[in-house]
Amino acid sequence: MARLLIKTTGLENRTLELRLGVNRVGRDPNSDFPIIHPTVSADHCEIVVSAEGIRLRDCGSTNGTFINGDQVKEAWLVRGQEVRLGDVELFVESTEVNVVIPQYERERLKPPTLLEGGKVACNRHAQTPATYKCTHCHDVMCNQCVKIMRIKGGQALFLCPLCSHKCEPIQIAAPEKRKRGILGFLTDTVRLKFGHHPTREKSDK
Repeated sequence: MARLLIKTTGLENRTLELRLGVNRVGRDPNSDFPIIHPTVSADHCEIVVSAEGIRLRDCGSTNGTFINGDQVKEAWLVRGQEVRLGDVELFVESTEVNVVIPQYERERLKPPTLLEGGKVACNRHAQTPATYKCTHCHDVMCNQCVKIMRIKGGQALFLCPLCSHKCEPIQIAAPEKRKRGILGFLTDTVRLKFGHHPTREKSDK
């Protein structure tokens, strides 16, 4: 991590191990890095550590902030520079910034649950049939869970509550027609043979 080394006699060999974010330096004991010296203001400067680098900003100090002898109000720090706060000299020993990005593991989806009749249940409402399925993460959900976004023209987009990708309606297969057995065929044949024939009765009259 970035650090500055104090070189002034009486304070020498003290290291300022900078942290990510704002580091306040000054004579105030409540500063992040207090430097007790008469030429250092109570709130002398701020050193901001970010992924972009190290930024030094003077906070309106009485005796000024200097980099390599030049007074500055705000400037980027580079390794090897000499920084002076009033009469206190510091050496920029390192400007290395380690930004650790925490790993995020998405919650794994539960295997789909089947309801009576073979319908897939919503992953959040166990007793409610799922009506939509995400095209990206394959999550299944009911009408209550799916996100609805209205776009221009009145058309609606159905979005996944987990990944915000598009969802499509779950197609429910139509029940298969039962094959007719020989008994049904014979029954229809008998009905045709002995059934009611209106045209025949009319002709008999």
